[in-house]
Amino acid sequence: MDNAKKYYAEFGVNVEEAIEKLRDVTISVHCWQGDDVTGFDSRETLSGGIQATGNYPGKANTPEELMADIEKAFSLMPGKKKLNLHASYAIHDGKKGRDEIEPADFAPWVEFAKKNGWGLDFNPTFFSHPMVKDNLTLSSPDEEVRAYWVRHGVQCVKIADYFAKETGIPCVMNIWIPDGYKDIPADRLGPRERYKKSLDEILATPYDKTQVYITVESKVFGIGLESYTVGSSEFCLSYAQAKGITPLMDNGHYHPTEMVSDKISSLLLFNDKIALHVTRPVRWDSDHVVLFDDETKEIAKEIVRNDALDRVFISTDYFDASINRISAWVTGVRSVQKALLYALLEPSDMKQIQENNDFTYLMYLSEELKTAPFGEVWREFLKREGVADNYYEEVIKYEKEVLVNRK
Repeated sequence: MDNAKKYYAEFGVNVEEAIEKLRDVTISVHCWQGDDVTGFDSRETLSGGIQATGNYPGKANTPEELMADIEKAFSLMPGKKKLNLHASYAIHDGKKGRDEIEPADFAPWVEFAKKNGWGLDFNPTFFSHPMVKDNLTLSSPDEEVRAYWVRHGVQCVKIADYFAKETGIPCVMNIWIPDGYKDIPADRLGPRERYKKSLDEILATPYDKTQVYITVESKVFGIGLESYTVGSSEFCLSYAQAKGITPLMDNGHYHPTEMVSDKISSLLLFNDKIALHVTRPVRWDSDHVVLFDDETKEIAKEIVRNDALDRVFISTDYFDASINRISAWVTGVRSVQKALLYALLEPSDMKQIQENNDFTYLMYLSEELKTAPFGEVWREFLKREGVADNYYEEVIKYEKEVLVNRK
């Protein structure tokens, strides 16, 4: 660690300050990695343009199993965490429709979060349900279908407000719909008009705007929705701006050549807060486990370079059923944290070097830092957080003692 401090000091970087800043960053961790996005309220096949592939043993089948897996995974992640829930993880007798869920159906999750000192984020679940008709929900021309999902959204706002009040920690509630068409539509405007109307009705629900941040998330396409998605990037960004709510970008929800890292600075200019779902697309929105890769690093750099750690809600969003699910959770979250630390260890004068038009030195410095003793600082961070550097052995031990015994 001493050698790392000396190395970074040569570039004006205070390693201790970087570690302390990282310790204060909260990552919102998605619950749905643990059960392949199945949830507890419906046994419908996963739908909405998304798939979970693989059949690795040990999938969580009950709230108790999922909570146990979450606790195990979180114990292997350093730093501050929140738990991000979908509405389909409501705990009730199975007789309620999604338009009838209420705060009481999430009381066990609130108790679980409070016991561990975590905040809660929330997502309405507009997929994998019989009331998704013809791949449409909030934009459906069938008023019965549209009204059903509006009622679901309204109840979710109430639940998000409940989460914030109970935990004392702000709740981000993200709206994403899978609505769209497989082939070229004759009417692109109509579905978006209905989606806007539905969102307006949902947002009319009273909630504490200082503690609940409602976001809208766009997407390019999904399986069965290849030609048109109602909630496009242009729609969601425009709607968020018009309504004064928070835009959310998922880095798997754009064309392959589009980089979310390049979009962050623009959104920061026009929004007090922005939100991110960090994932790893492989050719498309495949929701692979996040790695310490170039785009994850660039996303982290944009947040840190623009002094926006307190303005960006960072969540993870991926699911892999082909490998140990606990390991997938931990690998992805640690990768986001590694990227943030990597960015925090950059010299603070990088922007000034660009302003001075010294692109020769900027290139030299950027390349030099790629071989910096970053790993030493990361391991020191893990040590101070009291989590194991090598988590693989813990994951396999849990698999042998718990996961393989599940039916």
